[in-house]
Amino acid sequence: MISLAKSIITSEPGQLDIIIQRELSAPCELVFIMYTDSTVIPKWWGPRCFTTVVECMDVRKGGLWRYIQTDQEGGVHAFNGVYHEIDAPRRIVRTFEYEGAPGDVLLETVTLEQLPDGGTMLIAQSVFQTSEARDAMLRAGAESGGDEGMERLEELLAQIQSS
Repeated sequence: MISLAKSIITSEPGQLDIIIQRELSAPCELVFIMYTDSTVIPKWWGPRCFTTVVECMDVRKGGLWRYIQTDQEGGVHAFNGVYHEIDAPRRIVRTFEYEGAPGDVLLETVTLEQLPDGGTMLIAQSVFQTSEARDAMLRAGAESGGDEGMERLEELLAQIQSS
């Protein structure tokens, strides 16, 4: 079953964080795999009009990750970070840096909570160093891009569970 509800995205003025919440129709274990398996990241991470390549993804404390996205005009957008906590299948904490804005590193925490119906409540909190950096990310389309990524994730989860 695909959730028709959009993500709940919270970004209060003057605060340092953006929070994305979404109910997913899949167990925590499967959602955790979607975040930690380099072969599935390109199938859901980011907007549909971008292609994503996972250059490296060492999912362990201190491990590095780097994704490269190419947009429709051929523009390249790279993202990288370091994993700080991996608590399967409940929590991932990592830094996140858009290489187009070097030095604006944020801390991203993804928490997965099992729901009584077998689904998962996903809560992704991104904490920025400054409200200016957070607001710049919002102006760049973080809300719509984040929601589209969650839609793609939900579709992939439904596809995997039906096969």
